[in-house]
Amino acid sequence: MQSNKNLKGAFISLEGGDGSGKSTQLKLLTEYLVNNGYDCVFTREPGGTKISEKIREIILDGNNSEEADETEALLYAAARAQLVKELIIPSVNAGKIVVCDRFIDSSVAYQGYARGLGKKFIDEINAYPLKNCMPDLTLFFDITPERAFERKGGADKNDRIEQSGMEFHKKVYEGYKEQARVFPNRIVEIDAEQSVENVFGAVLRALKDKKIIK
Repeated sequence: MQSNKNLKGAFISLEGGDGSGKSTQLKLLTEYLVNNGYDCVFTREPGGTKISEKIREIILDGNNSEEADETEALLYAAARAQLVKELIIPSVNAGKIVVCDRFIDSSVAYQGYARGLGKKFIDEINAYPLKNCMPDLTLFFDITPERAFERKGGADKNDRIEQSGMEFHKKVYEGYKEQARVFPNRIVEIDAEQSVENVFGAVLRALKDKKIIK
C-alpha cells in the first residue's frame, strides 16, 4: 500500500566520481526513506532492469579494452532508455520516490568531458530517454579524484572505467563541476570530505529544501 507521506512522485539522482562516498550515502538514504515510510524505488546506472544490467556487463567488463568511446556512450544511452521507460517513469507516475545511483550527468562527465565526445553528442543521443524524464534533484558528492582514490585505496582492477587513469578522472571531476555551474537549481553540491554523518545531514537538507520529504 502506498504511503501517504509521498505528496507526489519524485526522481533523485546521486552523482560523483569513483570513491566519492556516493554508495555509502545511497545506503544511508535507502535506510532513512524506508524506515520513515516513504514509498521508494532504488536503482542504478547502467542497470536497474534485466536488459540494462546486461548492457552494464558489457560496458564495465575489464576485458573490453577495444570498446570505442562512442560505443560506450551509446550503450549508456541505451541502458538509460530502457530504465526510464520500464522503471523510472512508471514509478514516479505512481507517486513513488525514485533514487538512482548515477544518471545523465555521469554520461556528460565521463563520456562528454573525459572521453572528449562533447556535451552536444551526449545530449543528442540521450534526447529520447530524457524527453520526459529529468531528475527533480541531483546530489553531487564533491571531492577531487586524488583525494577520492587515496581514500578508497586505488582503482578497482576489475572496473574498466576506474582503470582509465588519473588524468581521465580529473576531467570527469571538471565535467561534474561544470554541470553543477550550468544547472544550479537541480544540482546540489555536497562537500564529500566531511564526515559521513555531516554529508548525510546535507543530503537530508537538500531533499527537504526541494520538498521531496518532510
